[in-house]
Amino acid sequence: MSDSSIASERLGSEALPQSGMASPRDYFELLKPRVMSLVVFTGLVGLVVAPGHINPVIAFTALLCIAIGAGASGALNMWYDADIDAKMARTANRPIPAGRVTPGEAFAWGITLSVGSVLTMALAVNNTAAFLLAFTIFFYAVIYTMGLKRRTPQNIVIGGAAGAFPPMIGWAAVTGNVTIPSIVLFLIIFMWTPPHFWALALFRSKDYKDAGVPMLPVVAGEAETRRQILIYSVLLVPVTLAPGFLGFAGFIYTGVTAVLGAVFLVFAWRVFASRADTDVAKAAQDKAAKHLFAYSILYLFLLFSTLLVEHAFGFSIPFGM
Repeated sequence: MSDSSIASERLGSEALPQSGMASPRDYFELLKPRVMSLVVFTGLVGLVVAPGHINPVIAFTALLCIAIGAGASGALNMWYDADIDAKMARTANRPIPAGRVTPGEAFAWGITLSVGSVLTMALAVNNTAAFLLAFTIFFYAVIYTMGLKRRTPQNIVIGGAAGAFPPMIGWAAVTGNVTIPSIVLFLIIFMWTPPHFWALALFRSKDYKDAGVPMLPVVAGEAETRRQILIYSVLLVPVTLAPGFLGFAGFIYTGVTAVLGAVFLVFAWRVFASRADTDVAKAAQDKAAKHLFAYSILYLFLLFSTLLVEHAFGFSIPFGM
């Protein structure tokens, strides 16, 4: 069965756009540019923090490949998820469900960018970085999107690995290998992902329920989701402090991260302490979840920014000296 046939079966023939309607902006939107920007940023941090030297042109090429690979994953995700995107208010205006891009065009766009980014990374950077990039695209498009998202409420926990690989890829672009510091950077994003997305799922639970996606609030209930958010938040904070204790971050990073982590825990506790047994309580819970979701984005950005500044400007005095 072809990619267009799969999409036709899900969306219905009346929902399929006609070829040639898409604009360059639509193709760019398929790349999930907001997600891509975070991916490129964390990849840059991995590249800067890694020991050793890399030619600026090769470094730029590596980041470009990471960006294109992330965009390719996004396009393949939108191709496969077009049917559920059409049922959710947050995603209904994406190019495929809105009728601006055909599923076949999105699929071809995603595959072309996937192959191009991996081959370029292999030829211009190194094989280790190329393998990690290829595995990241496969993990997000196949393991998460096709395998986990519609089958288990643990989709975000396991699938979060896809978004955690970019700093490891950046590290490998410089060093050609994977070491403990790069794994720690991976773990920071991996542990951050569940509370970040479950906060979103709390105030978007109706969307996920209508689309048939087994997100944790839909399957296990909002009380369990609030509990899991707090558990993962508590586990996240010590992981973010690990770079200082392992010697590849300094006093500035450790101090800033401790403060940011304390604030994160306050927001997570507010979500945990909220209730949803009345309309007023539900509104308060959603407000707390929105605050955590918004802060979680700022939190990750500030955490990695501090690590970037320390290393880029030579402020990284090893913690404990």
